[in-house]
Amino acid sequence: MASMNHRIATVLAAFTLAGGACAQANLPGKGIAVQPLQSSIAEESFQTLLVGRALEKLGYTVQPIKEVEYPTAHVAIAQGDATYMANHWDPLHADFYRNAGGDAKLSRTGSYSQNAVQGYLIDKKTAEQYGITHIDQLKDPKLARLFDTNGDDKADLTGCTPGWGCEGVIEHQLTAYGLTGTVTHVQGSYSALIADTLARFKQGQPILHYTWTPYWVSGVLRPGQEVVWLQVPHSALPGEQAALETRLANGRNYGFIPNHQRIVANRQFTDQNPAAAKLFEVMQLPVGDINAQNLAMRDGQNRPADLTRHADGWIRAHQATFDSWIAQALAASR
Repeated sequence: MASMNHRIATVLAAFTLAGGACAQANLPGKGIAVQPLQSSIAEESFQTLLVGRALEKLGYTVQPIKEVEYPTAHVAIAQGDATYMANHWDPLHADFYRNAGGDAKLSRTGSYSQNAVQGYLIDKKTAEQYGITHIDQLKDPKLARLFDTNGDDKADLTGCTPGWGCEGVIEHQLTAYGLTGTVTHVQGSYSALIADTLARFKQGQPILHYTWTPYWVSGVLRPGQEVVWLQVPHSALPGEQAALETRLANGRNYGFIPNHQRIVANRQFTDQNPAAAKLFEVMQLPVGDINAQNLAMRDGQNRPADLTRHADGWIRAHQATFDSWIAQALAASR
């Protein structure tokens, strides 16, 4: 370990001090263009830009980010039409990964952001007034009607954008928990749906919604303060996740297990570019930092120039960490 640390330090020193055209010519990504993808979730730009900045330090030419939803993105990366995506959710996207070719076509080493959580929440006032702690209590039509927003006597659950993967889990669970008769899964543009949900909350109306972290929603509708998590009666996940147990060590069950956001990349590219492969493996970003940046976007700092400033500012504030990623990547290319 000591010899490896010394090697990394030596590479980093050489990278820092060499300068000039010679140093640039020796970078492993020189002359190689890479294509990043991300979904329609604008808040994913921060993570994607940071990966791009690191690849540029290795000499790669990073093309402008293309917006593609998750299922198509996995296939495009597997086929070599794109290079990587910084927001592969494991295990939520397990079916997308498998259907695109799995490990034979894709690479997903490392954990870029750990312990991303998701689940169902209601406003704390309604939860306490009616004693609602589990989502299957909404099988009771009287309780379900509390969350009716369109007059059809069914609860309206602010759900997931089609194509993200979470919509399939929600649909599966509503069936598994016997809720299809009393709960409607409202799908569409999540940003628009959650804006309406927040507006109803501000008017003092009951709300029922799905969300995840890292994302700005939990910085405004804070679990334990404005809202509370709902438990589920038992584990029920679809597809590749079917055998997973979602019950936590403390006995509580919120229906989802913590996910890792990973950088998924084209397998041929990572095999041929060990520096990039090592970079994808070692980059790690705290959930709290993503939440903070996402909240800044929600509060108006959402122009391209703002996102660039956020990414560059994070690098400056964590320069030693960023430089260590570059050093490890350069060491892997030697």
